[in-house]
Amino acid sequence: MPTDDAGDRHDDRFPHEAVLELPYDDPEAATLVATSLRQDLDRIDGDRSTAAVACETDTVRVTVRAADLTALRAGLNTWGSLVDVADRTRRAALG
Repeated sequence: MPTDDAGDRHDDRFPHEAVLELPYDDPEAATLVATSLRQDLDRIDGDRSTAAVACETDTVRVTVRAADLTALRAGLNTWGSLVDVADRTRRAALG
């Protein structure tokens, strides 16, 4: 069953949306990355964009919504970087 601690944040103020779907080798890896990302949800949401993180089996889904395309691009850059850091940290801890 999918988990989404951020809830459904659909808001007419944010008509633009992009979804990052990130497959992992196993559910534990996906859960670890999703848990790491969720810590940043409230710190990063702003007036022009918002995000939600969901984890289903071995896939993490980051949904970024924004008021305009510039904010969407900035949000995707931010969340892409956060995913990269979470994944590199997970791999470093394993080996």
